[in-house]
Amino acid sequence: MRAVKTIKVNKPNNKKQFFTPNRFYVVYGFIIFAIICLIVKMAVLQIIEPDKLIAEGNKRSLRYQDMDAPRAMITDRNGRALAVSVPMYDVWADPKIVVQKGGVKVNDVRWQGLANTLNIPMSTLEQKLSNPSMRFVYLSRQITPTISDYLKKLKLPGISFAKTSKRYYPAAENIAQLIGLTDIDENGIEKGSEGIEKSFNKWLIGESGQRVVRRDRVGRVIEEIERTESEAASDLTLSIDERLQSLVYSELSQAVEFNKADSGTAVLIDVHTGEILAMATSPSYNPNNRSTLDYNLLRNRAVTDAFEPGSTVKPLVVMAALEKKIANLNTIIDTRPFYVNRYEIKDVSYQKALNLAGILEKSSNVGVSKLALQMESGDVVEFYSRFGLGQPTGLGLGGEVSGSIAADRTRKWADIERATFAFGYGLSVTPLQLARAYATIGSYGIYRPVSIVKVTEPVKGERVVQEKIAKTVVQLMEAVAVTGGGTKASVPGYSVGVKTGTAKKLAGGRYVNQYLAYTAGIAPATAPKYSLVVVIDNPKAGQYYGGSVSAPVFSRIMGGVLRTMNVKPDRQVDGQMIIY
Repeated sequence: MRAVKTIKVNKPNNKKQFFTPNRFYVVYGFIIFAIICLIVKMAVLQIIEPDKLIAEGNKRSLRYQDMDAPRAMITDRNGRALAVSVPMYDVWADPKIVVQKGGVKVNDVRWQGLANTLNIPMSTLEQKLSNPSMRFVYLSRQITPTISDYLKKLKLPGISFAKTSKRYYPAAENIAQLIGLTDIDENGIEKGSEGIEKSFNKWLIGESGQRVVRRDRVGRVIEEIERTESEAASDLTLSIDERLQSLVYSELSQAVEFNKADSGTAVLIDVHTGEILAMATSPSYNPNNRSTLDYNLLRNRAVTDAFEPGSTVKPLVVMAALEKKIANLNTIIDTRPFYVNRYEIKDVSYQKALNLAGILEKSSNVGVSKLALQMESGDVVEFYSRFGLGQPTGLGLGGEVSGSIAADRTRKWADIERATFAFGYGLSVTPLQLARAYATIGSYGIYRPVSIVKVTEPVKGERVVQEKIAKTVVQLMEAVAVTGGGTKASVPGYSVGVKTGTAKKLAGGRYVNQYLAYTAGIAPATAPKYSLVVVIDNPKAGQYYGGSVSAPVFSRIMGGVLRTMNVKPDRQVDGQMIIY
């Protein structure tokens, strides 16, 4: 039987095989168009608008870091530090990085070490660093380099350190009100503080620098782009002598405590240069311990508080009388009580008649009133103004008040106004203004501006009264310390010219039963070098007269100053010259 051969026949493919050029061209065109758009965009970004692309990138990666200049040091006239910046560190955290790295781990000894060192409860630390939307949180400020070194060794994620500084005041409370305070960023503007730190802030801060860096996405610095170095400011040298400042503050503080007074103020000036050698206020505060800071103690009362100067202006009235030839050293004044515009003018101790020396020795209100009433209406006010009373000192310290004195010197003054002006009522001055006036007396009539910075060039000044007249009044003031009401202001071995004063305080426009006791003077009287004013506010231990309260303080301070400055004694004690 023959085999049958099977032949496979391929069936024709009924599917349509075709190519559509139009569809191809459309797709091809879209691809070409997209490529062209990309090329154009790249050209725009790279050639036409490259700065915009760079700016966008820099916005994400570049950081500008200010580099503050170190705050300048404040020194006394001999180079002793009064304010200096000490290196410190701030500790801060980036919560986003902390969270990304697992957050605060309560059982991790490193996190426990951070919390314990910074005295932050672990729960508080965990809460502070749990919000990833925050990128900056201070954990502590102004820690010491030793503590910073320890914390850096913990190598905690998201924890960083910034170098800073803290202001330190070596003289502490001795000079606190004059120097003032800085805030935590050392800006010299601590609330309520009106001292050197604030008033001379621009001098002390220097020129800040800047650093431009590039950071990666986790905040690490990967490149420094640019750096402008900061320029440190020059140190500020004050006219203050720290030795004398400490002496003045110590004696003043003891007097305030002994007399149970509200406060005390003292100002010491070099009469030949106008330099302020000491300016103290008590009670004071420790500027290195802010935890117990009482803002009521920040005020520098030597420039912020004005008072009626009372009898301390009487030497100026006598000087004016001599200049205008109303009286001479031999003139006898009737000092019995008398009436002016229905007001009685009288003295604490009755004296029938006194010469000019006696008027100052006995501090006669009647005597100076009668001298003033013989002058022209505005003469006393004009004479006070020559010596700077009631006028700003131009010292540059914030918070300084100018006091008050008659603005219109040409008007017709009532007799009672002229009389009370003569014994220091009806005007107000600051302790600094009064010290400046006595420095003018001590320089025998040469008025010099006061300065809180060290003076390197001679200060010529302006003559406001004849030298002969000024010397005569200085001699009369010396007698006050020998036989008058200022005997407790005398200094063994030295001649001093002083005038004590006592005035009732004003409160709410009325005189109250509180007193200001003050003593102003110069030494040595034979060749004056220093003027000193001491004010004790509201003594409550029994005595309140200047001759009893402030005069002994004047004696101790001026005696200490003269000995410290090696001034040769010019008077004998019990027939013998004192040698220190």
